[in-house]
Amino acid sequence: MKIKHLEAKGEMDYDYSNDILFFKVKEREYDKSIELEDMVLDIDAEGYITGIQIFGASKMFNADKSALRNVQKWEFKVRTEGKVIFVQLMFEMLRRNQVVERGQNLVREASSLLTDSEVLCAAA
Repeated sequence: MKIKHLEAKGEMDYDYSNDILFFKVKEREYDKSIELEDMVLDIDAEGYITGIQIFGASKMFNADKSALRNVQKWEFKVRTEGKVIFVQLMFEMLRRNQVVERGQNLVREASSLLTDSEVLCAAA
């Protein structure tokens, strides 16, 4: 089966009070969401994952909440194969006037089959 591919510009937000980091593909609306143990993934009508909300982001990335407010550059790559979701996040943030890199590779399993796809999204 052929994997669908999407490259897009995106936007990012951080909810300081709830410690939620959010990455989203610009100009694509989500159709449904999948709730996983530590994140919610938004999926559009074509089956692409177009949004990632990460709960407890400061713990997951071992970063100060104040530093997460200062993310400078970021990208995410997400690939789905059957029920398996591979998420790769990379970003840079300012902490005490120094650029600090953070990243995480995550593998999660959905409860139902997903469209085989790959999305590469970076800061606009």
